[in-house]
Amino acid sequence: MFDHCLFFNTTALARIVDKEWTRAFKPFGITPSQAFLLRVVLNHPGLSQHELATELTISRPTATRLLDGLQALHLVERRSTAADARHWAVYPTSEAEAIHAAINKASGEVTRRIQQQIGKENFDETVARVRSVCSALK
Repeated sequence: MFDHCLFFNTTALARIVDKEWTRAFKPFGITPSQAFLLRVVLNHPGLSQHELATELTISRPTATRLLDGLQALHLVERRSTAADARHWAVYPTSEAEAIHAAINKASGEVTRRIQQQIGKENFDETVARVRSVCSALK
């Protein structure tokens, strides 16, 4: 019935993939969305909330909620910028730095597991096509 429905099929895929990443990040007490945001902060300390939202293709209020959760867990801190005290830059804490490698490893393990299940070439093609569709629809 929904063989040609982009919404249904991408949403179904998202639910399946979300379960995998939820399991991977559960030991750290964070959601997949928080984990991916934290990975960006760890790799690019000092980005603004707006820049983080843009990088992850999420709304600014969503980024704010994710950051609030990470800040409550003492994994990120917001600092006012020198240029404008009304704007905040986001930095990882030492607690975040301590789990950086483990979070990357957990994510890599999920990627490898899915690649083994569907084949690396299929995985790479699927990711490339999804990214292409996202770019075209923006």
